[in-house]
Amino acid sequence: MFTLEETAESRIVYLRRTGAYGAANNTHMEKLKSWAATHKLLRPDTAVLGIAHDDPATTPPHACRYDTCLLVPDDTGIQDPEIREARLTGGPHAVLTVPHTAEALQQAWSTLFRDLTAHGHALDTTRPVLERYRPDLLAQHLCEICVPVH
Repeated sequence: MFTLEETAESRIVYLRRTGAYGAANNTHMEKLKSWAATHKLLRPDTAVLGIAHDDPATTPPHACRYDTCLLVPDDTGIQDPEIREARLTGGPHAVLTVPHTAEALQQAWSTLFRDLTAHGHALDTTRPVLERYRPDLLAQHLCEICVPVH
């Protein structure tokens, strides 16, 4: 079941990985978290975001793009050529909490959009779907999928 959440526009820093989705994304997350810790941007309550840009059903695995992201204050200086920055547009999101396993995430992604429609929500295709990894939920082996809706 979804909950609704309003998010604010925010600045992110991110690392992009191109290749098949899966375990390698976790390695990429650890790399960003290590970089963030070195730059004092990682707090105990910092959430890591994942953005899968491509549908693996229609995009070859070697071409799938995945961004591992952190929200940062607007005045944060970034001086690393590997780290990119962008802005996330705020707005309403339908948030689904799922077990943090590859199987549960795959199952959630396979029914996500059908379930949204069944509950009267329409996907906002102008904003990315976010995987959100909050430390308090990860401690319970959970994560969230945040779907932008109209």
